[in-house]
Amino acid sequence: MKKIVILGGGTAGTMMSAKLSRALEVDEWEITVVDQDNTHIYQPGLLFIPFGVYEPRDVKKPRGRFIPPGVKFVISEIDRVDPQGKTVHLSGGDVLSYDFLIIATGTRIVPTETEGLQGDGWQKNIFDFYTLEGATRLADHMRHFKGGRVVLNVVEMPIKCPVAPLEFLFLADWFFTEEGVRDKTEIVYATPLDGAFTKPKASALLGDMLEQRNIKVQPIWNTGEIHSERNVMATWDGDEMEYDLLVTVPYHQGSEVIARSELGDHADFVPTHPNTLQSQDWEDIFVIGDATNLNTSKAGSVAHFEGDILLENVLRAIQGRELWEGFDGHANCFIETGFNKAVLIDFNYDTEPLPGYYPLPGVGPFSLLGESEMNHWGKMGFRWVYWNLLLRGSELPGIEAQMSWAGKWGGS
Repeated sequence: MKKIVILGGGTAGTMMSAKLSRALEVDEWEITVVDQDNTHIYQPGLLFIPFGVYEPRDVKKPRGRFIPPGVKFVISEIDRVDPQGKTVHLSGGDVLSYDFLIIATGTRIVPTETEGLQGDGWQKNIFDFYTLEGATRLADHMRHFKGGRVVLNVVEMPIKCPVAPLEFLFLADWFFTEEGVRDKTEIVYATPLDGAFTKPKASALLGDMLEQRNIKVQPIWNTGEIHSERNVMATWDGDEMEYDLLVTVPYHQGSEVIARSELGDHADFVPTHPNTLQSQDWEDIFVIGDATNLNTSKAGSVAHFEGDILLENVLRAIQGRELWEGFDGHANCFIETGFNKAVLIDFNYDTEPLPGYYPLPGVGPFSLLGESEMNHWGKMGFRWVYWNLLLRGSELPGIEAQMSWAGKWGGS
């Protein structure tokens, strides 16, 4: 029997296990998913925990519930991958062989890469919201916050969900307004980017929205060190910024198993063909989601769009056929802007976010590059879609893997 091993039981790995289990003959192929634990986190939901919109119980479920029947689920830490031997070595000593390997190991925050970040202020007035623990502890701190300077700092790009820091800022403006302390609270966005976002047109729009809400953007801020005893963060050049509450998006790296296996780049992301999703170094290895080094967003929507192309290419590889260069970097993101409104952006490697309607031309129901309540409800409704459709590898009507120009205007 031939074998496919999927490393990672998060969004990308779980989705691919479902797609492959439907596409391959069970008596010919054995599919195995490996992850270090049995807790699946709905990562978009972490953003809402600090503001009391979600509770921790709303964002976690057992991974095993979403692994399809007939797919093996192994709970174990992974020691290393041996691509020459086509084996995965588990921490307990077991070895899994494979004919094809799918790497879906995601990305992780590494706060230790920033000097002083995990000093005396850590989890006291310095928090992240990219982990369940960080988001939960920040929620408690926010409930008792009476005013001062709130700084949200992205240490370095790339990060998971590049719009999440912006959403936090907008929601903080809403939250502090509701709590009656917005007039006592200064909100600052310190980013290594030269603007609010990575794409210029969206950056201009979102930057204007931040300015309208009296949220200051401090661009090209390259954090070098945190002096928690003085409540100060400093750049490599020695510029300093004081804070009362520091919300950090720490440095991101790929999985440690990628580092131990020497499969990654300097940040442990796997060099991946930008259109086929095949490893650039090994023909029998494919990569999906945040584990890639691709120049697109590390976001769940990207993993979803990659999934259709990856399924086709795994099937082609099995048959010895030429791979399909079908992935165009497609990403779309709802950006929660507070007060029950949101913005939706849709883009790919080469195309800026454009105004229009999505997914149906002229109909929507979602508007692109514009705030609306419908976009907000799309954002909030996605949690149901995630648990019930996306993780199960189901087709989402009207949502295509490749970016469509239909319903958009204003492109050059």
